[in-house]
Amino acid sequence: MPSAAFDVTGIGNAIVDVIAHADDAFLAANGIEKGAMTLIDAARAEELYGRMGPGIEISGGSAGNTMAGLAALGGHGAYIGKVRDDQLGGVFRHDIRAAGVRFETQPSSEGAPTARCLILVTPDAQRSMNTFLGACVELGPEDIDETLIRDSQVTYLEGYLWDPPRAKEAFRKAADIAHAAGRKVSLSLSDSFCVHRHHAEFLDLVERHVDILFANEAEIGALYGTDRFEDALEAVKGLGKVAALTRSEKGSVIVSGGSVVEVPAEPVERVVDTTGAGDLYAAGFLFGFTRGRAPELCGRLGAIAAAEIIAHVGARPEANLAELLRAKGIAA
Repeated sequence: MPSAAFDVTGIGNAIVDVIAHADDAFLAANGIEKGAMTLIDAARAEELYGRMGPGIEISGGSAGNTMAGLAALGGHGAYIGKVRDDQLGGVFRHDIRAAGVRFETQPSSEGAPTARCLILVTPDAQRSMNTFLGACVELGPEDIDETLIRDSQVTYLEGYLWDPPRAKEAFRKAADIAHAAGRKVSLSLSDSFCVHRHHAEFLDLVERHVDILFANEAEIGALYGTDRFEDALEAVKGLGKVAALTRSEKGSVIVSGGSVVEVPAEPVERVVDTTGAGDLYAAGFLFGFTRGRAPELCGRLGAIAAAEIIAHVGARPEANLAELLRAKGIAA
C-alpha cells in the first residue's frame, strides 16, 4: 500500500451523546427497544429527553468514536460528518479536533439541528440508543474530500449512516476514490436492526466495495440470515476478505485470507457501560492493521481498546491508550 498522510478517515453520523442511567421498567414504560439503536424524530427526542434522568453530554457517533480512539492510540485520523452551525455542532467540532482528529466538513447553516443520541444505560451495562439524526441526513457526495480519501490508508464507513439516501452516494463515491488510489475500504455493520433494514444493499456493499468488515455476532448473523455463528463465519470465509467478528466476553474471531484466528477478550474488573465497545475495537484493530501487524495482534489491540471503554460511562477513551499499550508491553 502506498504511503499515506492519514491512517484512517472515518465517515459517519456526527452526533452528541446524552447518556443517562435507567432501569428496564423505564425502557418498557417508554417503548424503548433494549440494546438497539432506534431512529426518532425531533418531537420524540424532546419527549424522551424530558423524561430521562440526569445525563452526561459527550460527543459521539460511531465512526467519530473510532477516530477518537485511533488518535488516543497514537494514530493519524480524519473524519467526515455533518453538523449544524449551532451550539452542539460547535461542541462536536471542538471535541473531535481536541482528540487529535482532523475535521473540516463544512457545517450546515440552515435546516435541522446537530444530531443527538439519547442513550439509556441499564444496570446490566446494556445501552439502548434513541437517535435523532438531525443535520446528519444532509451529508452527501459533495462533502467527500477526494484528497483526504486518497491520502488515507483506510476509509472507514459507519453502517448507521446508510439510512439517509444521499449518504449512500457519499459512501460509494468514497469507496471508488479509495480503491482507485490503491487504498482499503472498511465497513462497520453497526447494528443488526440496521442490517435488516438494508439487507440486500449491505450484502452488495460488503461483496463489491468492502475490504475490511467489522460486525458482532448478531450483525453478521443478520447479514447471512442465520442464528448460528459458525454458519455466518463460513460465509465470511468465502468472501476472501479481512473480517473482525466480535463476540463480547467470548472475544473476537479474525478472518484473513481464509485463515481464522480467535482472540480472547481483555479482562475487565467491572463492566460499566458497553456504549462504544465495537467502535473502540475497530480503532484498535485499524491501528494495528495500518501498521502491518498480524491479524491476532490487531484483534488484541481492539480488545484492549474496547476493555478500556466499557469500564466507564461514555464512548470516548478516558485513559491514554498509547500508554496503556506500552504498559502491556506492546510497542506502537
